[in-house]
Amino acid sequence: MQALYGSGIEFMKQVIVVNEALKLPRGKLSAQVAHASIASFLLSKINSQQAWLDVGMPKVVLSAGSEEEVLAIYESAERANLPVRLIKDAGKTVVSAGTITCVGIGPAQEDEINEITENLKLVG
Repeated sequence: MQALYGSGIEFMKQVIVVNEALKLPRGKLSAQVAHASIASFLLSKINSQQAWLDVGMPKVVLSAGSEEEVLAIYESAERANLPVRLIKDAGKTVVSAGTITCVGIGPAQEDEINEITENLKLVG
């Protein structure tokens, strides 16, 4: 989608990329995704936050096969100057402290995020 409702505003979205190698229970996974969503949102510029809120907070949760893949995505998003936050677990339940569970990117323009995440599959 190039423009939203003919307004000339680029479509905004957020992407969370999950380290599926961990095979987290879905409740734990959901909490980690929520951490990533809020953390990257708070790093976004205020106008990006508002534009994303205005279009209904679209987000996609994608799968990475390893911690290394999550780190590479994080580094690519940083180089692209996107709002990005790497999530490391506190280690109180399922995984050890410092385990990389996911990365949140955006909200940002859809095409900018797609350049980094377009080859990833949805979490299933």
